[in-house]
Amino acid sequence: MKESGRKTWTATRFKHLYRHRSGVYYGRLRLAGKPTWRSLETKVQTIAQYRLADLMAQEETRAELEERDQPVWTTVGDAMDGWITQVQNDPSTKASTKGYWKEIFTALERSWPELRDLEVAKVSPAQCDSWAGRYSRQVSPTRFNNTLSALKKSFAMAVDRGLRRTNPAAHLRRVKPREKDLTTKLPDPDLFKRWVAEIRRSPSRWGEDCGDLVEFLAYTGLRIGEARCVLWKHCDRQELLVTGDPDQGTKNRQVRRVPIISALADLLERMQARLGTRDPEDKLLRVSVAKEAMDRAAAKVGMDRITHHDLRHLFATTCIESGVDIPTVSKWLGHKDGGALAMRVYGHLRNEHSLASAKLVKWG
Repeated sequence: MKESGRKTWTATRFKHLYRHRSGVYYGRLRLAGKPTWRSLETKVQTIAQYRLADLMAQEETRAELEERDQPVWTTVGDAMDGWITQVQNDPSTKASTKGYWKEIFTALERSWPELRDLEVAKVSPAQCDSWAGRYSRQVSPTRFNNTLSALKKSFAMAVDRGLRRTNPAAHLRRVKPREKDLTTKLPDPDLFKRWVAEIRRSPSRWGEDCGDLVEFLAYTGLRIGEARCVLWKHCDRQELLVTGDPDQGTKNRQVRRVPIISALADLLERMQARLGTRDPEDKLLRVSVAKEAMDRAAAKVGMDRITHHDLRHLFATTCIESGVDIPTVSKWLGHKDGGALAMRVYGHLRNEHSLASAKLVKWG
């Protein structure tokens, strides 16, 4: 083929591979019965061969999907939707987890607005690098890591379907989350008592109930979602039965028992005296959140603001400082790893406990 007396295309010794007079290589393919030129976007023949093989494999996959009446993916958005659909259809995945992944994919789309419309076969590792470098500076390590996982899963779906040979985000590394400094943030027993007393003095009509919630979380180590589902019948003289949500169960879907320590037993007695006889089917706690009361009281007594989940850390730390071994505390918390996570989080305890323990060491 010539253009203005000058040859436009030069055939190579490789089938379907041609070199344009500009130096750029093209693939000559037949799609839907029509011959089509596809730019391979390179002037290097070895790279052109590699990209042509990818292009031909993608077209073969596309043709197979069309024959089976399966949806043909062309954009990254198609792959993202495919993975979300797979998660939504998985009966073993909890509803809360499905909702969380939807939230993560929404975050991914907002952080990379052009991503959905990009051709899934052409996204490069460099583009993924650019996104990661930008987004990792905007959000917490945990949010970045989960969003990165969503990106990788989307491209993995495309690879599984034969639409790509490699995952362009596979080389990206997770960011190590910042460790909480539990040694200074958590209140000591005296400060905790003064803080709870201030919560109970809240001007709100729910002050006493907020105090119940805070003490209950601190004396059991339950997650806030688990605590909201505890009924009076779940409390016997020695153990607390933790069942979690009636439909979804606990985080790991396992029922567990937590011993009723003396502080919890005292709290339950005080609650019964104040509230009167309760129906066994009644919920133990009358409020599901105490954030405002907790923050107000923390400012009043001059302590750092802590969250509902920090009370779970307080329970674990207090148990370990009291001599309970980490595997046992891990079991009470509902961990399934035998104590590995608890060891990482609570292996170093408050400075006061560490210094006190050091006095017990005798040398020589």
